[in-house]
Amino acid sequence: MITINGITKSFGSLQVLKGIDLHIEKGEVVSIVGPSGAGKTTLLQIIGTLDRPDSGSVHVDSIDVTSLSQKKLSDFRNRHIGFVFQFHQLLPEFTAIENIMIPAYIAGTSNKEARRRATELLDFMGLSDRATHKPNELSGGEKQRVAVARALVNNPAVILADEPSGSLDTKNKAELHQLFFDLRDRFGQTFVIVTHDEGLAGITDRTIHLRDGQIELPISPISPISPTKNDD
Repeated sequence: MITINGITKSFGSLQVLKGIDLHIEKGEVVSIVGPSGAGKTTLLQIIGTLDRPDSGSVHVDSIDVTSLSQKKLSDFRNRHIGFVFQFHQLLPEFTAIENIMIPAYIAGTSNKEARRRATELLDFMGLSDRATHKPNELSGGEKQRVAVARALVNNPAVILADEPSGSLDTKNKAELHQLFFDLRDRFGQTFVIVTHDEGLAGITDRTIHLRDGQIELPISPISPISPTKNDD
C-alpha cells in the first residue's frame, strides 16, 4: 500500500529525515511516535504529497507519487488520500454536511452523489441529526468526527492523521481512537497516525518509532548462551 525507500529531507542546513525505509500494508492502522523534532510531521507530509523529499521514492497505492507533475499530484491527493488534523479545519460558514461534501465537489462528483456519500458517513458517525449545524454549533468531538467524514468522502485508500485527538477530552479521544478501527473494518482504509498519545499508539497494529530523522529498530533480546559441552 505505502512503500518508502531512502527518503531524505533537509530544511537549509538541518537534515530532518535521514534515509527512511518503510512499508505499510493495506488495511493497517499504524502510529508514528517520537520526540518533537524527530521528523514525524515531515514524514507524514511527504507520504501525503504535501511536500517532496530531497531524495528517495514514495509509492502510494502502487503509484510513484514522487514522479507525478504538480497537477497530477493534486488530483491524486484529492482522490487517494484523506487528511485529519489536530484542529478540525472546518469552514465556519458551511454546515456539517456541506463541509464533508467539499472534497467530493473538487473531485467532480455530482451534487446528488456527494450528498448521498456525505449522508452515509454522517449516519455512520452517529451525526445524522447534526447535518445542518455549522461548526460553532458542534462540540469538539462532533467537529472532529465531521473532519474524519470529510477525509473519507472520496473513499481514499489512505487516511493520514496528525495528532488527531490532541485537542479532545478523554471521552472524545477514546471514541475517536475506536472510530479509526471501526472505519478500517467498514471501509478498508489504511491509517497512518502521528501521535504523542501513548494510549492510541498502544492499540494500533504497529508503532513506528522515529528519532533524529531515522526509524529506531527494535532491539532483539539477547539469547542466552548455552554452555559449551566438554568432551574431555
